[in-house]
Amino acid sequence: MIITVGLLAGAIALLAWGLYRNLPYGKLGIVAWLQTLVLMLPWLVVFGSLSFGVVINFAAVLFGLVFSIVAYVALGRWLRSLAATAELPLPSGRSELEQATREQTTPAQPTERPSLPPEDLQVIQNIFSVDTYFATDYIPYKGGVICPGNLRGEAQVVHQQLTERLQAALPDRYRLFMVSNGDGKPMVVILPMTTEPIRSGNLQKLAAVFLAVATLGTCLETSAILQGFSLLGNPTTGLFQRSLPFALGLFGVAAIREVGHWLMAKRYRARLGPPIFLPAWQLGTFGAMTRIESFLANRSQLFDIGAAGAIAAGSVSLLLLAIGLVLSPTSQGLEVPTLFFQGSILVGTIAKLFLGQQLQSEVVIVHPFVILGWLGLIMTALNLMPAGQLDGGRIIQAIYGAKTAKRLTIITLVVLGLVAIVNPLALYWALVILLLQRDVDQPSLDEITEPDDTRAGLGLLLLFLMAATLIPMAPGLAGRLGIGG
Repeated sequence: MIITVGLLAGAIALLAWGLYRNLPYGKLGIVAWLQTLVLMLPWLVVFGSLSFGVVINFAAVLFGLVFSIVAYVALGRWLRSLAATAELPLPSGRSELEQATREQTTPAQPTERPSLPPEDLQVIQNIFSVDTYFATDYIPYKGGVICPGNLRGEAQVVHQQLTERLQAALPDRYRLFMVSNGDGKPMVVILPMTTEPIRSGNLQKLAAVFLAVATLGTCLETSAILQGFSLLGNPTTGLFQRSLPFALGLFGVAAIREVGHWLMAKRYRARLGPPIFLPAWQLGTFGAMTRIESFLANRSQLFDIGAAGAIAAGSVSLLLLAIGLVLSPTSQGLEVPTLFFQGSILVGTIAKLFLGQQLQSEVVIVHPFVILGWLGLIMTALNLMPAGQLDGGRIIQAIYGAKTAKRLTIITLVVLGLVAIVNPLALYWALVILLLQRDVDQPSLDEITEPDDTRAGLGLLLLFLMAATLIPMAPGLAGRLGIGG
């Protein structure tokens, strides 16, 4: 209850801070702030009411979500029309590049200027024009050049035009980046094709194989514990066979998430590192970490790769949960206390729709798919937390920019630290993020152009489902729904 109220207070404080920050931009800033407000307001109302045990009619919630999306799109069109005629830059955190990320591609001028062939520099100077991008300086950097200047058109169109000119003049020799400078204005950086993100070596690949095997082992033990025995204490063939189906299902949900990432990356011809599975005694697995090992064309591609895995694993998990609830109660299932369903607003609400009055008893026998689906949802939700290179972190970075992504990473770690007081699982996950996943992804070639409104709306919907999965029911709400003996 305290944690939920704290999250709501934090969201309201962020809205107030956003309004204060956008006021100097006049109408442009107010409209940009209203976009954020209409997307957050339904979630604030829903979670606020549920926290105090107030049940909102489902039809009202659905109407609020539809109205929110329609209003967001309408405000987005109004905002773009205002920005097209305004002299001020769009005051959205989505157009700022976080400082640490800038240093990967556009640091301060080095004391030693790396060599850049004069003939190549001459060609690079000729790709700019007064109607696309007017370069005011050329600073040699890492075999390429930093080109401060003024953007004279839409970032996406100009980036494409400059890239085509560069490839026509110097084919397959340089890449053109458009990123933000220290003042948040677009700047062109051109680097040799040999400049690549760090790729996984043989040691990382070997570690990926080892951790995949270890994760399968923790899935087997989790399966055994759920069925009332332990493989570590009694590793017999019969118990192993009983544990294997559920363990493979749990590992399969985690693998489906990685397949989603891989298929989307393949669509964009992006290279991903091997998935590093994370074993966990509590859940069997926390999923896997996957590093992007090539430069993406734009932030929309980053969003799609991050969201694809979450959508794939989340959809399968919800399907398994629904099928399991349809097949419950069953004498061949697992006996669980009904308090089990108070651990998640989303799962508890869905279970109430299927099981009804049966949740008023102290225990209920459910099909194993119910547990499998819930564990899959938890794994998916944990990876949707807005931090670092998690799926949620990539979604935030794509929509709002790397600076906002870094700030939310810090906030997420603080929240996990507070939750760890009552749930050790949060501390484990916080350490995973802090040690392995806290950095944001490298900039895309076009870091200026933001994802469209549809992706922004979908991203916030995924984050809402993440919160609804991880936040437990308030006792008052559980009582009103009749969940628990």
